[in-house]
Amino acid sequence: MLSGMYIHIPFCLNKCNYCDFLSFKSNSDDREKYVEALIKEINMYPKFPLETVYFGGGTPSLLTSEQVHKILSNLNIQHGAEVTLEVNPKTVDLDKFKLFRENGINRVSIGIQSFDDKMLKVLGRLHSSSQGEEAFYLARKAGFDNISLDLMFSLPNQTISDLKADLDKLFSLKPEHFSIYSLIWEEGTDFFSKLEAGIYKETDNDLEASMYELIIEEAKKHGYIHYEISNFCLPGKRAIHNTKYWKNEEYLGIGIGASGYYNNIRYKNVLSISEYYDKISDNLKPILEEEFVDTEEKEIYEYILGLRIIPDGITPKGKYINLCENLLEKGFLLKKDSRYILSQKGVLMANDVFDKFI
Repeated sequence: MLSGMYIHIPFCLNKCNYCDFLSFKSNSDDREKYVEALIKEINMYPKFPLETVYFGGGTPSLLTSEQVHKILSNLNIQHGAEVTLEVNPKTVDLDKFKLFRENGINRVSIGIQSFDDKMLKVLGRLHSSSQGEEAFYLARKAGFDNISLDLMFSLPNQTISDLKADLDKLFSLKPEHFSIYSLIWEEGTDFFSKLEAGIYKETDNDLEASMYELIIEEAKKHGYIHYEISNFCLPGKRAIHNTKYWKNEEYLGIGIGASGYYNNIRYKNVLSISEYYDKISDNLKPILEEEFVDTEEKEIYEYILGLRIIPDGITPKGKYINLCENLLEKGFLLKKDSRYILSQKGVLMANDVFDKFI
């Protein structure tokens, strides 16, 4: 049964130079209006017993704790549920963290991106390295015992030693979880324009592979489990909500531009805020597009997404057994009992492996 909900908060302090997410500036009235619309959209769906709720963005920490509470009070949240809020270090202080916790948030994901002040400026982040670190300590002081940090690598002109310095700082903090993504050059971003103008260059493939291997090696050394392509955790601290995506479980996506998977249909909400409000005021779900997932597509999704969970892997059926055996022979997969998991080579070439299932 469906047991997860993603809630998109599109508001940001500014647009980062690498970002193509659906986000824009706002004032307090904009945010209040949006929260009211979210609640109306939430009430268009059945009250599923939720094991996970994830506030993503944008910058969800721009909301007040009262607004977060108002949203959560319209949900059927189960005892022990994981309720995550993404945080920008510039938008929080100790009191705000405490209030978020008192109002139902029990996990925060802090957008650090880098501990290098020069790199943060290049990225267009408004916080400094010390403010990122301070946000982590404030969350701890407020009582959060499940904190994830988000970082990036393969950044413009970044060296292995730059990355090593970021990792050293990360592991000195010892968060329960961290995500680390290589830069994607998205069309329409400031970064992409500079790439086209020759101001920036893409990281050499071999260097990027070496960076990724360093991350895996250092994480293991510090007791972290590499449980998904870009995600690492201390034992027992996997991101439960995101794991639902990788297990191909259904979830509701609420808010402008949010994606969801419900009743065998993958859907995406409208991308225009005015259209979103129009649909909500007409008591219509603000869906832009839908795709029915048939049995065969569902199976393919399960294999591709399932392989992302590195320790678990997949148990293929039918023609996919031969495909997995072939990938095993080529060294992309390993066999663990009846399950196939990505090898180190497979992890490094994951997209090529996934393409074989399509």
